[in-house]
Amino acid sequence: MNLGSIGGRVEEAGTIVTTFKLRHKTRSLYYRVRGQGENLLLIHGLGSSGADWEFQVRALERHFCVIVPDLPGSGCSPPFEGDFSICDCADALWALLDHLQVPLANIAGFSLGGAVALEMALQRPHQVARLALINTLLSYRIDHWRKWLEARVPAVLIRLMGMRCAARLAATRLFPMPWQRVLRDRAAEVISRVTSKVYLGMAKALERWTAVERLDRLQAKTLMIAAEHDFTPLAEKMSMAKVVRADIAIVHGSRHGTPFDSIKATNACLLAWFADRSIRASRRWVCDQAPASGRLSRVTRFVEEQTTLNRLEFGA
Repeated sequence: MNLGSIGGRVEEAGTIVTTFKLRHKTRSLYYRVRGQGENLLLIHGLGSSGADWEFQVRALERHFCVIVPDLPGSGCSPPFEGDFSICDCADALWALLDHLQVPLANIAGFSLGGAVALEMALQRPHQVARLALINTLLSYRIDHWRKWLEARVPAVLIRLMGMRCAARLAATRLFPMPWQRVLRDRAAEVISRVTSKVYLGMAKALERWTAVERLDRLQAKTLMIAAEHDFTPLAEKMSMAKVVRADIAIVHGSRHGTPFDSIKATNACLLAWFADRSIRASRRWVCDQAPASGRLSRVTRFVEEQTTLNRLEFGA
């Protein structure tokens, strides 16, 4: 396989920014590497980018070598030619890890990124040590009225109103509380940058994907982080945890954007899990509250500045 990387610069202490190209398929991925230690790959969700893991990276990079890609069509990564698929994304990220000479990985994925993470663990079971899935399901095929709403309503809104208006509605639904205004504004801006073709293509890919028939391949030690008020039923995630023999941490008060509205709980769970410490089942994990808003504002400003610089540098 003919692989190579271009770009590469040190952005701040311990942070390397570069682009990665899969030349055999004329594909490219943008990614960052931060910190030292065991390798930990973070995969973002639909309408997001790797930059949105910043709330977690700041805690994780002290203990791990954190690899943060932008999925195709997101952030600074151009979209793949043809249809988007979860399997293609998993293939591309395995090629990235091969290029970085990572023989054994820890992987965390949020929402759509959780599906990609699980697909990676099913493709190469022996190469994933620990897995953390945040607000992720085993299948997104429409078998429940709530899944039908999540799949069909956003698509209709995007076609009728365009990405910017649809993004504002999605952000309001993700972060409805008054103190979450900073998160709401940034989510609206980030989602609106994704083209409607890419966004709808990713959503359709998720709807086509399932892991149900292949669970016997899964070997990774698995943690599920599930929001109390996620868009899809909590009961389904609890059943999923039993099926894959996963530990589960339920974050009370959180909606779908758990890595953003529950930073403390998310970081504590990820740090414990990937350090091979048990997650206390008796602990009550809760959503962050209003006092965190000042910190959120500072971090989101930092992320926006870095995202703008990266877009200028890499021509995204």
